[in-house]
Amino acid sequence: MDTTEAKQDFRSKEITKRETDYSQWYLDIIAAAELADNSPVRGCMVIRPNGYALWENIKAVLDQQFKDRGVENAYFPLFIPKNFFEREAEHVEGFAKECAVVTHHRLEQGENGKLTPGGELDEPLIVRPTSETIIYDAYSRWVQTYRDLPILINQWANIVRMELRTRPFLRTTEFLWQEGHTAHATEAEADKMALEMINVYKKFAEEYLAIPVLEGKKSEQEKFAGAIYTTTIEAMMQDGKALQAGTSHLLGQNFAKVFEVKFLNKENVQEYVWQTSWGVSTRLIGALIMTHSDDRGLVLPPKIAPTQAVIIPIWPQESNKEASLAKAKEIAEELKKMGISVKIDDRDGRPGPKFYEWERKGVPLRIEIGPKDIENKSILVARRDTGEKQTIGFDELNKLQDLLKTIQDSLYQKALTYRKEKTYEVSSYDEFKKIFDGSGTGFVSAHWCGDAECENKIKEETTATIRLIDFEEKEEGKCVYCGNKAKTKAIFAKAY
Repeated sequence: MDTTEAKQDFRSKEITKRETDYSQWYLDIIAAAELADNSPVRGCMVIRPNGYALWENIKAVLDQQFKDRGVENAYFPLFIPKNFFEREAEHVEGFAKECAVVTHHRLEQGENGKLTPGGELDEPLIVRPTSETIIYDAYSRWVQTYRDLPILINQWANIVRMELRTRPFLRTTEFLWQEGHTAHATEAEADKMALEMINVYKKFAEEYLAIPVLEGKKSEQEKFAGAIYTTTIEAMMQDGKALQAGTSHLLGQNFAKVFEVKFLNKENVQEYVWQTSWGVSTRLIGALIMTHSDDRGLVLPPKIAPTQAVIIPIWPQESNKEASLAKAKEIAEELKKMGISVKIDDRDGRPGPKFYEWERKGVPLRIEIGPKDIENKSILVARRDTGEKQTIGFDELNKLQDLLKTIQDSLYQKALTYRKEKTYEVSSYDEFKKIFDGSGTGFVSAHWCGDAECENKIKEETTATIRLIDFEEKEEGKCVYCGNKAKTKAIFAKAY
């Protein structure tokens, strides 16, 4: 998987400095925190327990928020008949180059012991790159009248897209995601749903992941294939590049007409449904890494961290061990009652290497308890994000709840401050180009006339793309590229 082919041992390998090699730093963080590992399948990764625990937390929060809005979970096949993709020309054009195709249904063993495909399928099957076609085929059978609407369904699934260049969590051949697909009686209902879901993603990114994001619409060229419009949330990574963190699409009636998803309205007139789709993926873990981590390792916001505090009992002599472990267990039970997820590192060995290991894994709080602490009826608490330490009495453990909230807020404000510092307002193309010259990065807000030719020229000359068009910005001006009249502003950036 690009530069991840070599085996990496976090216990011995130093983490590359961000300013030295940002790409290698990112891979080193993943190895150091034991989030993912190499796979024998090119472009795929093994998500290790630490990484999967993050995905479970993301999934748990979002799943409940979906259900609070009446969305139900279902599951649809991994394999999609090729003819389904052929029905929607724009959709297939957007995904054709990334599709994995199954053409045979068994293996046959030759005389030399080698296996070869046998039993050619009557029709090739596409390994799910996205599920609109297979889901809307089902909707065509489920929807008969207006009483069957709306349909609000989500699925948690894996996706396969044959990427040429891959990077763990950010872009892999196989990844995990959720995809919501809804069907409505009116355009207004579908439009409301599409906008509501992108707002769900925005609040989740900011309140749980502590990642500030911008919200807006994609340009016509950047929108989802087959959609009327695509909304997006865009986050800024520590190298100034943009990361698309979630999207929501108003699909209109395009797929409904292709798959005959029709209903009888209250006037007994047949109509096509209006549809939306929306999703986020394990890319959010990549966003977490690149937004908050430092040269010492992973940094996790407490609200999404699988382990919020680790207790490290210290015993200078074997005679101290029992007392230190007993007090550690007592404190752990108190913290669990407060809703704090906690682990005790009771392994034998010096405390130093343990500190180092948990620091690299990004646990928000490290708690030390030894004979002197027991004598003083206190614990020593270290923050992962700042390294600051403080002593807290046994009768003041509730302070840790406030400290976790402080860390959460601090991480968000730090990321927001950085984004503001790296966001530029420009009015001339010369200013625009200077920002993106060489390795230059950041978000650039500039007027754009809406012409695809200007958009393409900018991308060709600077490698920056339109990340979003502001929902609210309607100030008139001149296009940063051609100088013609422009009614909207766009955010441009280099992106992952």
